[in-house]
Amino acid sequence: MTQSAAGDAGSTTDDGVVYDLGPDCTLDDVDEGDRYLATVNGIVDYGVFVDLSDDVSGLVHESNLEADPAVGDELVVELVEIRDDGDLGFAEADVDPAVETVAVVHGDEVGVDDLTDRVGDTVHLEGDVVQVKQTGGPTVFSVRDGAGVVPCAAFEEAGVRAYPEVGLGDVVRATGAVETRDGAVQLEVDRLVSLRGEAEAEVRERVEAAVAERAAPEDVEPLMEWPAFETLHDDLAAVAERLRRAVLSGRPIRLRHHADGDGMCASVPVQLALERFLAEVHEDPEAPRHLFKRLPSKAPFYEMEDVTRDLNFALEDRERHGQRLPLLFMVDNGSTEEDTPAYRALDQYDVPVVVVDHHHPDPDAVGPLVEEHVNPYLHDEDYRITTGMMCVELARMIDPSLTGDLEHVPAVAGLSDRSKADAMDDYLELAAAAGYDEADLRNIGEALDYAAHWLRYDAGDSLIEDVLNVACDDPERHAKLVEFLADRARRDVDDQLDDAEPHVDHERLDNGAHLYRLDVENHARRFTYPAPGKTTGELHDRKVKETGDPVITIGYGPDFAVLRSDGVRLDIPTMVEELQAEFEGAGVSGGGHLVVGSVKFVSGMREPVVDALVERMADAELDEALRSTLVRDDD
Repeated sequence: MTQSAAGDAGSTTDDGVVYDLGPDCTLDDVDEGDRYLATVNGIVDYGVFVDLSDDVSGLVHESNLEADPAVGDELVVELVEIRDDGDLGFAEADVDPAVETVAVVHGDEVGVDDLTDRVGDTVHLEGDVVQVKQTGGPTVFSVRDGAGVVPCAAFEEAGVRAYPEVGLGDVVRATGAVETRDGAVQLEVDRLVSLRGEAEAEVRERVEAAVAERAAPEDVEPLMEWPAFETLHDDLAAVAERLRRAVLSGRPIRLRHHADGDGMCASVPVQLALERFLAEVHEDPEAPRHLFKRLPSKAPFYEMEDVTRDLNFALEDRERHGQRLPLLFMVDNGSTEEDTPAYRALDQYDVPVVVVDHHHPDPDAVGPLVEEHVNPYLHDEDYRITTGMMCVELARMIDPSLTGDLEHVPAVAGLSDRSKADAMDDYLELAAAAGYDEADLRNIGEALDYAAHWLRYDAGDSLIEDVLNVACDDPERHAKLVEFLADRARRDVDDQLDDAEPHVDHERLDNGAHLYRLDVENHARRFTYPAPGKTTGELHDRKVKETGDPVITIGYGPDFAVLRSDGVRLDIPTMVEELQAEFEGAGVSGGGHLVVGSVKFVSGMREPVVDALVERMADAELDEALRSTLVRDDD
């Protein structure tokens, strides 16, 4: 038995515990400094002999006795010495009767990572409780020791709460037999006791040290040598540590991401990395399914509809399954003032929020409500560093073994979000070396968008993994699926644009840019693919190719406008702020990237709001460098 967590053994305080050895316990089950329940079995001139078990006995010298006990009396003694010849020396300990007495059966003190090799043995395990789940049979306490988390099944009557005094967060010592259930180990509890005082502090310190060591992100070289990305490395490492720590703490993780190509290229690699890490840490094989959820968000911000769903599920899981409240991880979303009402709702329950995003942020609004915020704009970079590029590196910090499956994903993310980053050529070369040409990557992006549209609020885990070709066990199925979905997407886009083109209004702005407007409410198919945002984007791309000039495209409905721009220096978040100040009672909100975004307003104010947008667009400067690029591409 290794050093126990008895803390104050032998002192006159009420801290720590008193151990009551079972009859088959041996010298392997005792340690100097710990306190034990003993029975007097003999009296001599120089003291009394005491038994701790059938095989553990020793002497309490008369100088260490508080009174004159009789044979058969019980004493609490401290083990002060184990002599070379095996004789034991004790001292009587003065303790409060309220101090916990811990029953000890013969067995070793072990860690969670030792249990696989100890099936059938009786052992002791110390750690803190990260979940308490009442089943129709036993009460299952999930206990972590810093190395891992193991279910400890305690039996009373069927469905009756065992050890009701032990709750979430308590430090415990669990004694029992190591058994297997559904191919995984668990501890079948003979005795479970909460530790207090110095005993508790010692275990907490030991667990925290182990968690801190294992939570540290893996040291991996980025896929690309890219100075713009290097500034984000430490921020991503902090997020990786925060997520690994959540896994080691038994805290559920809910990952919310924008339901588009870049959002899925960002979220799926992190999902795979966290699920693998969960499987390593937790002995319960169902932990990856129960403790991680990936959830798409249709809006480009965290809506109140989403947060109320998330909170409701989290509170139900806490009530029904004894889970902690989750950590919320926002991906390709979550950087703007529009996210703050939802964040404030989470703040009522102390739910931590972590954000990795590349949309234009409002750090003053978001900063006080999130624990980590990674965004290229915070380092004087911009949206060209896509969230998918960042999260592939984040996933590798959590699980480097995924690297070979992810080498094409940053290129898919960049093409999906039309990144013009300097590193795009390098990412395309990396994908080509992995077997994907640019046409393959564009098809994957189209297929992801198409699948996300029809999945709506469903994550579609297996389908999306097959489309993206990560964790896919059938490359031929991947290729056929992508070809089918991408072809359907292009067909639906072409049909939509062919019907919409006759209704597109065109004008030349004072700055020379082309402006195209489409009423997507009345002149585009509704409730099908592509949605208004995608329709506007595809129309915009078509016009850019046709003209080779700076182009702005607006797709509008009764109470919204979707904006796309190439070759014009727009600042959509600033425009939104100006419209909010100009039009009282218009309900203006929105944002996005500088040149890609959306605006909402009350329907009765559509005309003045859109006209004001156009006025600002006409005053915007042209980006001659980008204009030259567009002309060359068109040629």
